[in-house]
Amino acid sequence: MTNGVARFDCLVIGGGHNGLVCATLLARSGRRVIVLEAGARLGGAAATREFTPGCRVSAGAHLVHLMPAALARELELERHGLEWAATRLPTTVLRPDAAPVGLDAAAIATALGPKDAQAFGAYTARMQRFAAALGPMFSAVPPRLGTNDWSDRLALLRLGWQIRRLGRRDMRELLRIGGMNAFDLLEENFDSPALKGALALDAVLGTNFGPRSPGSVLTLLYRLAAEAAAGEKGLAQPKGGVGALCTALERAATTAGASIRTDACVAQIRVEADRACGVTLENGERIDAATVISSADPKTTFLTLLGPRHLDTGFVRRVHHIRSQGLAAKLHLALDRLPTFGGLTRERLGGRLLIAPSLEHIEKAFNHAKYGEFSAAPVMEITLPTVNDPALAPAGREVLSAIVQYAPYTLRAGWETQRERFLALCVATLERYAPGIGSTILASELMTPVDIEREWRISGGHWHHGELAFDQFLMVRPVPGAAQYRTPVEGLYLCGAGCHPGGGVMGTAGRNAAAQILKQAA
Repeated sequence: MTNGVARFDCLVIGGGHNGLVCATLLARSGRRVIVLEAGARLGGAAATREFTPGCRVSAGAHLVHLMPAALARELELERHGLEWAATRLPTTVLRPDAAPVGLDAAAIATALGPKDAQAFGAYTARMQRFAAALGPMFSAVPPRLGTNDWSDRLALLRLGWQIRRLGRRDMRELLRIGGMNAFDLLEENFDSPALKGALALDAVLGTNFGPRSPGSVLTLLYRLAAEAAAGEKGLAQPKGGVGALCTALERAATTAGASIRTDACVAQIRVEADRACGVTLENGERIDAATVISSADPKTTFLTLLGPRHLDTGFVRRVHHIRSQGLAAKLHLALDRLPTFGGLTRERLGGRLLIAPSLEHIEKAFNHAKYGEFSAAPVMEITLPTVNDPALAPAGREVLSAIVQYAPYTLRAGWETQRERFLALCVATLERYAPGIGSTILASELMTPVDIEREWRISGGHWHHGELAFDQFLMVRPVPGAAQYRTPVEGLYLCGAGCHPGGGVMGTAGRNAAAQILKQAA
């Protein structure tokens, strides 16, 4: 401490999972690290919280399936208290006028016929090969374009070699479909509307895309590549909700020597002699640091915390143009009993349930969002977390958690007057698949992108902090000039979902940012 001002080697803004991962790895290297979280709890959108007395829910993300297994082992999360309520959760496709179908070859063969089952096996194997080839790029700092630096050239060569190793036939197929839309890809492969709809939902969930949107195959490959690195646990539910993962990350960080403060809202990133030198909190307190790392979204980091005066005009313009308006809402329900959902077994009810009846249905749902309206017939990813973890609610009570699309950040009629209408529409949609569920609801919470922005300080309420699209991906994410975790301001780095490889409970951005900082210091 100098002149009453605390001083650290590294200061991390934001105590979400990426910030905690970054802090842990920096602290393990011997740096004096502090994490500043604006809220009362750590985790950000990956926290577990009570939404009605006695009922707790994973507030944003409700499943873990993207964090690399190698990273979880490196951080020793299970030693730090992480337990699993369930792993390898099944996915079930709900159908409005027929029995639900498990998203596996055997169930598809029984319900939809051998042709689609055979096609599903071939499609899954092919996409998994593509995912395995693309997966290594997630764990690497993306190369810069247009430089003569051999490290950047080598990184590009490695990426090309990963694709070339697929072999001529698979390489040609990956290059063919990489820029396609999910609608055309799935139409090529399957007959069943329900199967095509379910597979398309994974391509558009959390995005500003419909199945016909160019680049929707890219987002599907992104998800599959991250899942491939996550290992054998598959879709998994931590005991205590996703917030338990962040609790384990907090313990890993403090064990490594990092300091953590909550209710410490950063008002400004301070710059002296063209270098980031610390922050000022909203209460006026000043904290100095040789390196500042922000896990906040790029717009908040550059335009609010740093301020345009420290950046050139062209860079500021690029940041302004980052597409970061969310289109997904989160629905939480407290129920007085377990819903039926087509007579599914308890094991299936404890997995992931999808409402996405067809490609056309999803596309029509998306069409409303283009005009500032919410979907008249929304699509959903549903979990019932209390099936696997009863401690999340009092005895005899159940919790339902659903990601709902499409709910535009900029609603033409305004969310203040339309929230209850959309909530009623969501319940009516659930009622079609689980008759009587409306009468079991004890409490509800609907979080629109506006609420997500307000609660977790994410500009636009987009959980990826910026759309995943070809012009906001890999070596141009979030924008040229800040795509390798470094920013135009010396000593200031990014480590959040707005940088490569993107959002989801992954932690890779935090790890990559730490590696970049340590490399620069070497």
